[in-house]
Amino acid sequence: MPKPSSSSEPARKAPPGPLRRIAIWGGAAIAAGALVVMIGAATAVAVIYPKLPSVSDLADYRPKLPLRVFAADGSLIGEFGEERRNLTPFADIPQVMKDAVLAVEDARFYDHGGVDYKGFVRAAFSSLRGGRQQGASTITMQVARNVFLSSERTLSRKAYEILLSMQLERQLTKDQILEIYLNQIYLGNRAYGFGAAAETYFGKPLQKVTIAEAAMLAGLPKAPGTNNPVANPRRARARQLYVIDRMQETGFITAEQADQAKKEELHLRDAADPDRLHAEYVAETVRQMMHAQYGDSIYTSGLKVYTSLDSGDQAAAYRSLRRGILDYERRQPYRGPEAFADLPDEAKELDDAVDDALADHPDNGDLVAAVVLEASPKEVTAVRANGETLQITSEGLRPAQSGLAAKAPAAIKIRRGAVIRVAKMAKGGWEITQVPEVEGAFVAMDPKSGAIKALVGGFDFGRSKFNHVTQAWRQPGSSFKPFIYSAALEKGFSPSTIVNDAPLSFEAGPGGQAWEPKNYDGTYDGPITLRRALQQSKNLVTIRVLQSIGVDYAQDWVTRFGFDRDKQPANLPMGLGAGSVTPMQMAAGYSVFANGGYRVNPYLVTRVTDMKDKVLLETEAPVLDESRRAIPERNAFVMGSLLQSVVKGGTASKAGQALRRNDLFGKTGTTNDSFDTWFAGFQPTMVGIAWIGYDTPRQLGVRGETGGSLSLPIWVGFMQTALKGVPVSEPRAPGGLVNVDGEWYFDEFGPGHGVASLGVDAQAPTSAEALAGAPVGAPPPAEERSRILDFFR
Repeated sequence: MPKPSSSSEPARKAPPGPLRRIAIWGGAAIAAGALVVMIGAATAVAVIYPKLPSVSDLADYRPKLPLRVFAADGSLIGEFGEERRNLTPFADIPQVMKDAVLAVEDARFYDHGGVDYKGFVRAAFSSLRGGRQQGASTITMQVARNVFLSSERTLSRKAYEILLSMQLERQLTKDQILEIYLNQIYLGNRAYGFGAAAETYFGKPLQKVTIAEAAMLAGLPKAPGTNNPVANPRRARARQLYVIDRMQETGFITAEQADQAKKEELHLRDAADPDRLHAEYVAETVRQMMHAQYGDSIYTSGLKVYTSLDSGDQAAAYRSLRRGILDYERRQPYRGPEAFADLPDEAKELDDAVDDALADHPDNGDLVAAVVLEASPKEVTAVRANGETLQITSEGLRPAQSGLAAKAPAAIKIRRGAVIRVAKMAKGGWEITQVPEVEGAFVAMDPKSGAIKALVGGFDFGRSKFNHVTQAWRQPGSSFKPFIYSAALEKGFSPSTIVNDAPLSFEAGPGGQAWEPKNYDGTYDGPITLRRALQQSKNLVTIRVLQSIGVDYAQDWVTRFGFDRDKQPANLPMGLGAGSVTPMQMAAGYSVFANGGYRVNPYLVTRVTDMKDKVLLETEAPVLDESRRAIPERNAFVMGSLLQSVVKGGTASKAGQALRRNDLFGKTGTTNDSFDTWFAGFQPTMVGIAWIGYDTPRQLGVRGETGGSLSLPIWVGFMQTALKGVPVSEPRAPGGLVNVDGEWYFDEFGPGHGVASLGVDAQAPTSAEALAGAPVGAPPPAEERSRILDFFR
């Protein structure tokens, strides 16, 4: 029998019920699981922690920064490097940009310790409910991933990310972490960081973005390659609206501000915008200079190069050169469409065919590519790549009339499927045009310092990187004559010297050919003053003067202005500009006349700094003292008087009429057969040089153009902007001069003492020997004489 229980024994507990047993087992399992997780986490930390990279270097954050080139006013004109990035200190990042990023990426950034556990739970519940998918990565975790890790999605990478985030939070302040994020994150179109993105997408500094623009930029980190406003405007807009809503929800902006931001129209930067500052040739020149000095490090070290370029002057130079070249193109025969495409009739297929046809014909600034849909002598209908349909009529058809004629050759016939160029007319509407074959250059500089204020090296940098300002060696034609006249003043000539403008003939040497130079218009005025001869650009007068002073002396004299001796052979054709110069050399040469006789070297770079704005190089303006004197001050003054006559009543009189100023000086230049046209001129505060010609020299136009018809209007167009607000200058006559009856003379060469006339009473020797620059009767070496005479064959 079982033993009865004693009253003193404790009562035995009933066995636990099923629910209790489940709870006990579940708790044990959870405890065991937690223990396993803790052990696993501890093991992972023990294994991973020693392998973590050091984050201490981020306290001195130095990302890859491109070489950036700026105009004098701080406008960005060029950027060179793998990554577009503008390192912006935290204090310089506008609060609206910080708020927009925090609202959409990590609203609790300043509350968590690098890992937002509440965010993890919230994101999980949102996903389970089927709501908007939310990211659980904090800004700190994104910094850890972007700086140290790859983008692969694995548990080990996530573990690294979390541990690195904790390290970042221990060693850096919250502001430091946010600063790194705002400068490091990729935002599409090669832009890294919000400073670069503001310039890439909106063409403005980050400090000037609005709420709407900040919201658009803040929406980019999620999908920068596909959600940016350039690649996908619709998706970018939807993301922007979400960011604005988040900014309102988190209290960063009011409901009224949110409503205004949603209504704001955004203006994206357009690379083809003709009003955008174009200084590509300047930027490339600076890049070459920096690479020669610092090597490949310029693409990552964050050098900032500030130039002397004036943004307003540069824009005026670019517009004026392009306008001048396009005006010239309107006077040329129409060369026909750029290509032809077969266009289907079905609308959807038509759109694809147009896209394909224009793929290889991008817009060229203000020269827009379009495909012709219908064409007749009275109207052309065309469509652009953006879908805009253009109706071209009346004056807009005039440049291409030959291509609209019924019997036009197939190669130039404008018909359905033709790829043409169009441009907006000043009075509205569109006109058919063509991409120019001719090239041009313009450079402007401060004659007292040498600072380059504007430089346009060609019609389009995208078409040709060749910088015609610095690299094109061309014949200057009559624009070189003032340097010969300057030499003559030192030999006793004066503006009132009478020189015979009459034909000359130079006999040929053995196996050669006679040379009979002519004036451009083929007429001769007989005895005229030197002043009148320069006004009318008389070739025969210049040759007689050069004969008189000697070609060797003249060759020595022109080197004072910066011209290369070996590019200006000592012979008579030198006087007509048969040597070789660059537009930059001409700018330096004319600066000597403009600044009172001093030689200054042109320069572009004013300051170079490192990524922290420490100055590495600085250019100081030169002091104009006697050590820089090239010619006597009185020589420069009298030459200024002569060049002023050219503008007031000579071949450049259109400049004086257009600008209505009395302080303009200059000289036109047209080479043999109109291969090159020039205008070189100045106002005492600005020298400008305009050149037009074909890269492979040939005649400019069927009838030939001149410096006055082609290059002068470019100079005038530039000066209309550059001289706004500049007071009229009234140079004072220096010592050593005397004015008699309104004409200037050197003291020692006054009336009766200098050269009164030349070639009036007796004919000057004319022979191959004189042509070659040797004393009459002493024949020059045969090959030199042959080379000179060959020039004119």
